[in-house]
Amino acid sequence: MKVAISTREPADLVEVALKAYARIADSWNLSLKEAAGLADMSESTWKRARRPGFAGDLTKDQFLRLSAVIGIYKSLELYFSEPLAQTWFTRPNSGPLFRGRRPVETAIENGLPHILAIRTYLDSLRGGA
Repeated sequence: MKVAISTREPADLVEVALKAYARIADSWNLSLKEAAGLADMSESTWKRARRPGFAGDLTKDQFLRLSAVIGIYKSLELYFSEPLAQTWFTRPNSGPLFRGRRPVETAIENGLPHILAIRTYLDSLRGGA
């Protein structure tokens, strides 16, 4: 598999990813603790990172988390109608990945592999697989 090489500077990509992630966190009504945990940041770092002009760097894990969450958001918006698309990630779910817990909780607890599993799960629902 070939990886596309971006012509954007890494700082630009970080800025775009953080801006999109902040909008998603607000849209899903994530608490400061949830938004920071999902991004694998401390709460104080997340407060700084969500402001325009953040000069810090993201780890590869953090960047992949943000990317996967953006993909989850897109899948939810395409698959579900508006009220459910906005609340699905924060509602208890009886599916096998969640076992009655909220997807946001399981994603924070189990990290990047689980976030990617959620994205794959939603993509398969959307694709009919």
